[in-house]
Amino acid sequence: MSVKDGMKLNEPVNRYREDMPKIGIRPAIDGRRRGVRESLEEQTMNMARSVADLLEKNLRHANGLPVECVIADTCIGGVAEAADAAAKFKREGVGVSLTVTPCWCYGAETLDMDPLLPKAIWGFNGTERPGAVYLAAALAGCDQKGLPTFGIYGRDVQDAGDTKIPEDVKDKLLTFAKAGLAVATMKGKSYLQMGSVSMGIAGSIVNPDFLEDYLGMRFESIDSTEFIRRMEEGIYDEEEFQIALEWTKANCQEGEDNNKPETQATRERKDWEWEFVVKSALIARDLMIGNPKLKELGYEEEAEGHNAIVSGFQGQRQWTDYYPNGDFLEAILNSSFDWNGIREPFMIATENDSLNGISMLFGHLLTDTAQIFSDVRTYWSPESVKRVTGRELEGLAAQGFIHLINSGSTTLDGTGQQTRDGKPVMKPFWKIEAEEVQRCLNATKWRPANREYFRGGGYSSNFLTKGGMPVTMSRINIIKGLGPVLQIAEGYTLDLPEDVHRILDERTDPTWPTTWFTPILTGKGAFTDVYSVMNNWGANHGAISYGHIGDKLITLASMLRIPVNMHNVDESRIFRPSAWSAFGTEGLEDADFRACENFGPLYG
Repeated sequence: MSVKDGMKLNEPVNRYREDMPKIGIRPAIDGRRRGVRESLEEQTMNMARSVADLLEKNLRHANGLPVECVIADTCIGGVAEAADAAAKFKREGVGVSLTVTPCWCYGAETLDMDPLLPKAIWGFNGTERPGAVYLAAALAGCDQKGLPTFGIYGRDVQDAGDTKIPEDVKDKLLTFAKAGLAVATMKGKSYLQMGSVSMGIAGSIVNPDFLEDYLGMRFESIDSTEFIRRMEEGIYDEEEFQIALEWTKANCQEGEDNNKPETQATRERKDWEWEFVVKSALIARDLMIGNPKLKELGYEEEAEGHNAIVSGFQGQRQWTDYYPNGDFLEAILNSSFDWNGIREPFMIATENDSLNGISMLFGHLLTDTAQIFSDVRTYWSPESVKRVTGRELEGLAAQGFIHLINSGSTTLDGTGQQTRDGKPVMKPFWKIEAEEVQRCLNATKWRPANREYFRGGGYSSNFLTKGGMPVTMSRINIIKGLGPVLQIAEGYTLDLPEDVHRILDERTDPTWPTTWFTPILTGKGAFTDVYSVMNNWGANHGAISYGHIGDKLITLASMLRIPVNMHNVDESRIFRPSAWSAFGTEGLEDADFRACENFGPLYG
């Protein structure tokens, strides 16, 4: 049952009830007949085909399925053809709208008027025909009608017959499309609360209005006792459980027990806890997405699941004071692999912190990768490090860093044991090799839970994230009177000298996974220094995604009308709807707040 014996790469699959959203491409054209339109038909339709080709070759959904584009049956020269395209898009399940044109067209007559579709317009930068003029006119119409739209305009002039898409245009097309697909994918799905409020953590006081108005999602909730009911009544796949248990015993190394001798569990109890946490993982997954096997067992209602694209497990304290904790179920489901092979990771928030869970979901839909859930635990200044360890650090660590650590729920992808060009990375599941899974598992110990925190026992994953990975930490917070705001910090994971890591790590709970993180500093505002980042972070948790994706998060947030109150992304990378510039071109952060307030939540 070890990974060495073979780890299946699962085929991409859609776990949810709705079909995956498609990208609709609208070739707009000058409607004047008797020579004008006729001369542009081929060029305009080819422009649409080239964009479809770009998107389909470079994008996948986060589940690995290919992205599909739907092109309007005809070029759109007026309102009748716009209506035809809208009808086709509705039939085909289009969730993102992209208009392209090389020429002048009739502005408001050719617009996409669906207020819920993320939309963009690419106006070809050429001198023969005024595609840029249409772009400006159409964007003005969208702004006036309250339809925030992304404008795409290449920096360099192209010849009329040039079929290549410039690199700057490609970047914007791909950024817009990926964020738009994220918006469309979330719509209609659920956040599943498993349990309720954890230790008074505000993010676990789930706000249905936020989910419904901003994300178009449902709020679903089950009581923690549902886990016990399913265990005691056998509402799980017993055959899969035996496979999962055998796989876990072969691949999940039990680590040292740090509990006091008088509080350590017996071997018999520990073995029972392994069975309990593996069953919990199966049940949590079934609660999220259902399981047809349960229907065969006579449990048709339970087989349906909650169509949940993200969930949260309460755990502390009422559950963990009596039953084994949820660290294993969270960590293994958040990872890109388990006993069934390599597959899309689930998004499960520790302590039912729904706001961090949604932040994880954003990162997953934008990068296709697993996400790290962590406490933003401790800021270590260079002075504090020297006082405690006697060492002066070099490189990025010399500016200070933040200890990201949580009670064992972090994805095992976060070990950094996957590689690309010899460097640590986190990959989309379909690019992960079996040997990389083995390295992730080998780098992880499952430590008996700290029974001062978790009286019911369980197992916490324990590993150290490899340094040198570019990562982005993000978090949604809800402010009374303001609503949701998003904060972003791009930075890097760090390798500390072994003795420094050991001294600092053992000052907290050494049975938990550690990621040393330092942000990129700008020298101003919340990024004046590392202390300022920690001091301005809005909650006790953060979602960490592989790569510097702050610009993608900003684009996504603008589609949802969630303002960004803190980020270290260079302005040249920021891409928002054209209407945002009407709220100010100096101080883009302030303009973002005003624009989001003006347009209101996407589904509100």
